[in-house]
Amino acid sequence: MTNPFEDAEATYNVLINKEGFYSLWPAFAAVPAGWTICLIDKRQACLDYINTTWTDMRPLSLVCAPALN
Repeated sequence: MTNPFEDAEATYNVLINKEGFYSLWPAFAAVPAGWTICLIDKRQACLDYINTTWTDMRPLSLVCAPALN
């Protein structure tokens, strides 16, 4: 059996959650609770999108938190 996350010809979803985290997800699999589809495309296009869009790995709750002095 091949890994469904490594099929270059398959269709994938780019998912995002409320904390601004992204995930590559096979299109045939159900989207997990708490995640929303933001792109549907081939694997490499999805990876390119994630790499150019997700530039700050911090959760949004931390990014939006007031600075501690």
